[in-house]
Amino acid sequence: MTKRKIKIEDLSKLVSVTQPTLAPNQQEAVFVQTKIDEKENTYQANLWHVNLETKAITQWTHGKEKVSSPLYSEDGTKLAFLSTRDDKNQLYVLSTEGGEARKITSFEKGVSSFKWSPYGKKIWFSASLKEGKTFLDVPDKEDNKKKPEPYIVDKMKYKMDGTGLLPQNTYKHIGCIDLETEEVIQFTQGNHDYALQDISNDGKKIVFSVNRSENQDFEFHESLYLIDVESKQETTIIEDGGSYGGAVFSFDDKKLAFVGSEVTYKNATHAELYVYDVEYGTRNILTEGIDAPVGDYVVADHQQGATAPSVKWTKDNHLYFQVSTMGDVRLYASSLEGEMYPATGDDEHIYGYDVAKSGEFALVTVSNPTKIGELYLQTIATGERQKLTSFNETFENEVELVPAQAITFKGAKNWDVHGWLMKPAGYEEGQKYPLIVQIHGGPHAMYANTFFHELQLLASQGYGVLYINPRGSHGYSQQFVDAVRGDYGGGDYEDIIAALDSVLANNVWIDESRLGVGGGSYGGFMTNWIVSHTERFKAAVTQRSISNWVSFLGVSDIGYYFSDWQIGADMTDVEKLWNHSPLKYAENIKTPLLIMHSEKDFRCPIEQAEQLYITLKQMKKEVGFVRFPDSDHNLSRSGYPNLRYARLEQITSWFNKYL
Repeated sequence: MTKRKIKIEDLSKLVSVTQPTLAPNQQEAVFVQTKIDEKENTYQANLWHVNLETKAITQWTHGKEKVSSPLYSEDGTKLAFLSTRDDKNQLYVLSTEGGEARKITSFEKGVSSFKWSPYGKKIWFSASLKEGKTFLDVPDKEDNKKKPEPYIVDKMKYKMDGTGLLPQNTYKHIGCIDLETEEVIQFTQGNHDYALQDISNDGKKIVFSVNRSENQDFEFHESLYLIDVESKQETTIIEDGGSYGGAVFSFDDKKLAFVGSEVTYKNATHAELYVYDVEYGTRNILTEGIDAPVGDYVVADHQQGATAPSVKWTKDNHLYFQVSTMGDVRLYASSLEGEMYPATGDDEHIYGYDVAKSGEFALVTVSNPTKIGELYLQTIATGERQKLTSFNETFENEVELVPAQAITFKGAKNWDVHGWLMKPAGYEEGQKYPLIVQIHGGPHAMYANTFFHELQLLASQGYGVLYINPRGSHGYSQQFVDAVRGDYGGGDYEDIIAALDSVLANNVWIDESRLGVGGGSYGGFMTNWIVSHTERFKAAVTQRSISNWVSFLGVSDIGYYFSDWQIGADMTDVEKLWNHSPLKYAENIKTPLLIMHSEKDFRCPIEQAEQLYITLKQMKKEVGFVRFPDSDHNLSRSGYPNLRYARLEQITSWFNKYL
């Protein structure tokens, strides 16, 4: 049977399977299934149940809202989860025997996270609270005639992408709710943001993270503390200026595992796995011998709500965690002595997992370039897998999905650099095809062995697709990920051009006269840089980009410190900021350039696009500009579905016109 080519609107057919969570009996589990609701122009995320013995799956919630963070009570009789059923993320509890979910909270700011207490009678939570308010205060009713009020800015970190202006005098606190009496107790106080990490298995101790720095404009560390529930006596776990979280007690409460990173290389520093001895107050790093970061740093456009535990314990004190390495995200296992091995294989993306208490098996959600992502049960000792869901199987069987060939080449400083090359869908030997080079954002993120709808779409349109992890990308050595800092447009640019030269030398099917380039965020910056430094490309698409580091410093929600971290300069060295700005070299741009930007992007504000567009237009260059209303920096991943479709239509139309 001839398979059809993938289309833009196929986004609505893709199903995302995430957040697998084992029940205490280890014989059943739940997971979250997310898909696009075209009628409502949003996303639906519902809970599904799987019987691990019969392999039967059943849908447990059916609303139009987004459900997340499922967690069983200790006895398995109840399941708590967060849901946006009433707009804000509130806490619900569902009997595992069936029936309607019971709404537990109606907090004005919703609930951000929660943990069951032992015996299942209470739930601890983290939630935002305005100064002077309690969790039980009735939310103020919106007054449609309310007059606008000034927003008085008194700190540098006053806005955030995806949020806008940050609520003032509002802090995140830890509380506890009694499920029988509905009594709510506020456990933490003051003007700092507290995040609940875990509760000991005996219910006597809590781990939380907080930044108590005096200068929170520049000190972003998250320190970890252990606190006695009754006496409220605190013990410091770690407060060295780094950022730490995901803390979990071992089953015997003697150890704590957590993940975090120091600030040695700012936001390029590798995350490590730590273990803290509760009795002796000592800690050690288990992953020192792995020169790759703990966690998942993949950029893609399909998996919705793909959160995973930072670390999981087994009863024999083995730990399981994700590691991003060589374009994979693998599940790793470690003993307390540091004996370590990958529990999953190569060439795939483990984007969610849970591990049996015995360590005998794991639930894993898995994707690769031609597999959209499903839930599997994997036997740890043998690696054998049983497929538990097949939501995307019919689609995969009817559509031509192009495999990605891994490539390695020599980049700047003669370093090995890694990437992938996709041939066009319907490729025929002897034909010549155009090639599009794609560049990821971050820069400290990575392309990976995972499904990427946009890349498959470009291949379906008749393009070869080259995507690589230049220096600055995660998944490689600490030296490699740090190498981009202070050198934007230097070695990273050389890596990308070297990748192009390498595939041109080894693939006669590529038409060198029809080359395109594109990317978003850092990838947008690099697209701007490339077209202002070479004329090799005949079309380019830049998205949510940086064009001017001088203005970026003052308008981005992170600009005032990110510019120093990444470029190594602030307003005391405007010349350096300007030298790294593609806008300085706008006169050199000969490539037809499409500029796309979200109007509510606070990370790379739209003025970056406006400056570049007006400058190029004034210079009578071939340039287009598309603005996306009510959208932030994450448009391509989680934006309004109709705007995601429109975005892809603009990209493909531009390349089709010029290539």
